[in-house]
Amino acid sequence: MEKLVEYVAKALVDHPENVVVEVTHDSENEMEIALRVDPEDRGRVIGKNGRTAHAIRTLLAAAAPQGRAVMLEIVD
Repeated sequence: MEKLVEYVAKALVDHPENVVVEVTHDSENEMEIALRVDPEDRGRVIGKNGRTAHAIRTLLAAAAPQGRAVMLEIVD
């Protein structure tokens, strides 16, 4: 899951070397992923009205094993 977020984020931003993906919480039914990008690229990852972030979350939900929730947090 982290690799998927990293791949998509690096494709979207102007500074891919500053993309950091961390799993902040991982349990049997739930996973939380924190995404950090360069401050200049934050808008690209979030997108207009949050559409890009929503699309990334949709990809994570589709890739997650059945019954497992994956949450994406874009942090400063």
